[in-house]
This record gives sequence, C-alpha cells and structure tokens, in this order.
Amino acid sequence: MSDAEAQKRAAGEAAAALVEDGMVVGLGTGSTAVWFVKALAARGLDLTCVATSVATAELAASLGLKVAELGETKPIDLTVDGADEIGPGLSLIKGAGGALLREKLVWEASRRCIVIADAAKPVTMLGKFPLPIEVVAFGHKITALRICDALSECDIGAAPRLRMKDGQPVRTDSGNLIYDAACGRIEEPAALAFALKSVTGVVEHGLFLDLADQALIGGAAGVTSLEP
Repeated sequence: MSDAEAQKRAAGEAAAALVEDGMVVGLGTGSTAVWFVKALAARGLDLTCVATSVATAELAASLGLKVAELGETKPIDLTVDGADEIGPGLSLIKGAGGALLREKLVWEASRRCIVIADAAKPVTMLGKFPLPIEVVAFGHKITALRICDALSECDIGAAPRLRMKDGQPVRTDSGNLIYDAACGRIEEPAALAFALKSVTGVVEHGLFLDLADQALIGGAAGVTSLEP
C-alpha cells in the first residue's frame, strides 16, 4: 500500500470511529470515501446510509449497510466524503469522480460534514486541481462558452474541457456532462461559485464552500483534525 493510500485509510477509519449507533450517515464517493465505507461497515452499527453515487451505494449494500434514498430518512446526522483540494477555511474542490451534484445535495442535507483526505490535499489556495462543472447535455457547447465568460469575470482565463473517457463524454449518475476548468488560482471562490451558478445549463460546480465542519487529514505522524 502506498503512503497516500495508507493516509486515506487512516483518515477514513478515524471518521468511522465518530459515527454513533442509530445515525443516518451520508457516504461520500471516491478512493478515500471507500476506506470510510469499509471501516463503517466493519463496526456493525445499526445505521441508515445515504450514498452520493451509484458506485458507493453498491459498495455499501455489498458490505451489509442499509442504504436509503435522499429524502426517505430522518435528517442526515453526518456525511463523510473526500476532496480533491482543501483550501483555507475548509473550502473545497470536489468532483473528480463525477458525483459532485449528488454529493452537494447530500452535504447540504446534513447536520454535519467531515472531509477526509491524505496529506497532499490541503493547499494554500484552491485552483491547481481542475474545477469540475456539471452541465446538462442539451446545448452543452453553448453552455461551455458561457462558462468561459463566467471564468473571465473572475479573472480566470481557463477554457473548460469536456471530460472524456474511452472516446466518449463522461456521463454522471444524473445523466449530465462534466467540463473541467484548469483555473490555476481561484482567488475569490465565492465570486466564482456565484458566477457559475448564474449560467443557464450549469447544474452544479465543484466548489464546496462553507459546508465542511471538520477535516481529518492522514499524514506520516497520524491523523490531524482541522476546523474552519
């Protein structure tokens, strides 16, 4: 196991230890969240889980966790998920796995959110990791041009690129497409978030602002806890 994977595992296990019997738990998506789901299932608690993607729902069910749809449970007590970048104030970029819309829906429905990550994820400024932007498929090329304008309003010259896999556009679990914008530096995340959500055709973006209550970061010396 690589150092990064060991750090992800440690963070996921630390988060699983915070879950209490009887909770409704939001399950994130991605390689770090997988460690959390496995550790959570191993505890054998009486839980109801809400998954942020089909892949996570299938993993959770295979491990014996009870999975329900968002809105079919009492309020979500705790959501645990990974991130692609963790910036100042626990501002995040998420969406490398293409589940950003479902992730944000679950996060915003949760009383508390914990982000888990390896030591490479914290940064002094968001933007080195390309920002995912989920758009409806109809007219997406026009939407991409309007995304360019929104980025330009925030002094970002990046041109968003349609995410492809095996020669075909990537489809999210909701049937949408994803554009990735290599912003470089996002000096005003809130302003960019507002500009992107103002574009008709944009379903959601990967800026998760003022949502994380705590970060658990795996490192060489163990797991460190960060707060906004």
